[in-house]
Amino acid sequence: MKNFLAKPYRWAGVFSILLAAAVTFTMMDTFVLEKSMAKDSTSSSPAIQTTTQVKQSVAKSDAAITDNSYQDENIKITIETVRKYDTTMYVADIQVSDVSYLKTALADNTYGRNIKAETSTMAEEKNAIFAINGDYYGFRDTGYVLRNGKAYRSTGKGEALVIDKEGNLSMVSESDVSMQSLSAKGAWQVLSFGPGLVENGKITVDSTSEVGQSKNSNPRTAIAQVSKLHYIVIVSDGRTNESAGLSLLQLAEEFKERGCTTAYNLDGGGSSTMYFNGKIINNPTDGRKNGERQVSDIVYFGY
Repeated sequence: MKNFLAKPYRWAGVFSILLAAAVTFTMMDTFVLEKSMAKDSTSSSPAIQTTTQVKQSVAKSDAAITDNSYQDENIKITIETVRKYDTTMYVADIQVSDVSYLKTALADNTYGRNIKAETSTMAEEKNAIFAINGDYYGFRDTGYVLRNGKAYRSTGKGEALVIDKEGNLSMVSESDVSMQSLSAKGAWQVLSFGPGLVENGKITVDSTSEVGQSKNSNPRTAIAQVSKLHYIVIVSDGRTNESAGLSLLQLAEEFKERGCTTAYNLDGGGSSTMYFNGKIINNPTDGRKNGERQVSDIVYFGY
């Protein structure tokens, strides 16, 4: 009788060990283990990099640069620091002559799981003039990913931001519009975090809107369009005694006040980072640790 009772207990112990191992592996696979799925061929060519560096060097030699502005024949950027809602915001007004100057980059030039780098590191590698964190696609298994014209992920069910080949911003439902159709139409960038903040000049969020289980006031990063090839980017500090952070509604209102027709929320919280001319402009923090969080991708302006 003793042996009969002991056997089920032994199997229960083995099952518990296997279950714990499976849970541990799943957590490691989701949050820690790097998994490369594709190289970013749009960025990896030495010839492309050399040409880009030459163009950047020529442009910068003729550029007018101050602590909060940059202007050459193709790119014009001014950054304003605004204090509102007990929060510090950094508002960048950006105009370019062609959509090719609005680019994205992946950490280590690689698409995959848990492949991360700081926004400033990626920006410096690309000789970016201006950069912000992107949508942190690597933290999720779904959400369209198309960068610099190349599609990487076509599964999603949320609201994606599309930047087309003319540089125009729009929002699409991933449940209604396929990645294949966006690619066929020549989409330049597709990011998926959200939600959309302004569409056709009207605010699309309210006082109850939030991302997942986030607090109502957070560090934020978002991008918007005013007119053809004219953009506004807002990054806010938050989660500190000096800066509370913004709600999505407050963020949307800031874009609408600036005449934006389309605005879209990107990854925020500890990821929110604005980089300009070799410096981090804002004060990144997740509320526990100050400094940049490593992320999977950036949006940047440069050559």
